[in-house]
Amino acid sequence: MFWRGVVGYLPMNIVQAVVGLLSIAVFTRALSPAEYGVYALAFAGMNLAHTLVFTWMEAAMARFYAPEAQAGLLPSHFATLHRAWAIAAAGFTAIAAMALIVWPGALPVKIAIASGLGAILARSLAKLSQERRRAAGDVKGAALINIAQTAGGFVAGVGLIALGLGGAAPIAGLGVGAAVVLAFILPVELRQGAGGAFERDKALSYIGFGVPVSLSLILALALATTDRFILAGSLGEASVGAYQAGYTLSNRTLDVLFIWLGAAGGPALIMALERGGAEGLARSAREQAGFMLALAMPAALGVALVAKPLADVMVGPALRVGAAQVTPWIAASALCLGLTNGYTHQAFTLGRRTGLLLVAMSVPAVANLGLCLWLIPRFGLLGAVWATTASYAIGLVASAVIGRRAQPMPIPLGAIARTLVATAVMGASVAALPALGGLAELVLKAGVGAAIYAAAAWILDLAELRSRGRRALSALRARTAT
Repeated sequence: MFWRGVVGYLPMNIVQAVVGLLSIAVFTRALSPAEYGVYALAFAGMNLAHTLVFTWMEAAMARFYAPEAQAGLLPSHFATLHRAWAIAAAGFTAIAAMALIVWPGALPVKIAIASGLGAILARSLAKLSQERRRAAGDVKGAALINIAQTAGGFVAGVGLIALGLGGAAPIAGLGVGAAVVLAFILPVELRQGAGGAFERDKALSYIGFGVPVSLSLILALALATTDRFILAGSLGEASVGAYQAGYTLSNRTLDVLFIWLGAAGGPALIMALERGGAEGLARSAREQAGFMLALAMPAALGVALVAKPLADVMVGPALRVGAAQVTPWIAASALCLGLTNGYTHQAFTLGRRTGLLLVAMSVPAVANLGLCLWLIPRFGLLGAVWATTASYAIGLVASAVIGRRAQPMPIPLGAIARTLVATAVMGASVAALPALGGLAELVLKAGVGAAIYAAAAWILDLAELRSRGRRALSALRARTAT
């Protein structure tokens, strides 16, 4: 199931990567630094509200699909979650409208946040559908939903910028993209609950599982956004724009990779545990961890090594210098975050001990707040990235240690060692190349780094890709011969 998902979700991953890079290139040029800062703050607020109100349902949809399917109770599973969404949406709309009316914020920020709050409704309902398809193994359906939202949201955002909506435009575009997708998928989703009924006991069980997940993600969002609000208070919204540009440039590059692997890996781990027990889970987890490390480690170092030419090519002139400063540190923090969310955090979901997940997330969140308050007033942008990187490293260690109480996950020391060797060879080679500047330097270093790492990975048989390739080739030859 994992490898089918890896292949099936690859187009989605490519679209996310392309749109992510285009968003940086377009938005940092079409918006002023202050407008880009408003967009960053509104995006953070949108994610926070979405997580607080709706994410627990998405987590329950993903985790309980397999056992409910085996028990033949899927209609009630869907009906319960759909009713819960309707109740939450009604309450959320009323509270959000009142809060915006009484909040004395600046008008551009209020418009941007209002756009984000409106986008949440469509995006959360589309996310429920996507999680249902992922859990069922419908790789194509889940990928198409994501591709349509991602591409449609970007196009709509660009159009709204042209209409003069400013920092609110990219956020409103996300809502437009999700709404268009819903027009096609909502009738199918509602039919999934036909014949089922809302069950109070199920809802309480889902809440007990999902709310700690939501709260832990809120801590994760606080961890990811605390620095922006402290930067805004200390240095102004333009500093947030520069920080966001560099943060997005590096974090988005790696985040897309981990989203791809997580989309394939999460459901596969649940199925491995439900069908094969602890032994089946260990096999699947080692396989996933090795592949994740083989892709993520060189990607993070590669982004750090090309920070300046990457910023020159992708970021607008007003934000370029700050983005180049931020990028290498955020690449390191994105690696720690991706390994945490993509691997060590799976222990809490698999063991249904999501309360421990909340404990694990509180460690880096508290550390981040203290470090930001200490470092940002003294060192500005660099203080923010130092705090972020240290906090995510602390979070990775805390998740690995605490997660063993929920569901032990293997730590592939051999895969880690081999990947470090291959990545170090690549890094030394790229660092020795001349600094040509701009696109020429970016293409040279990216090309040489990819070629050298591929050779080292083949020699060291990272993630057993060489062995798998040979077995697949042998099977193909045998099939052809017969």
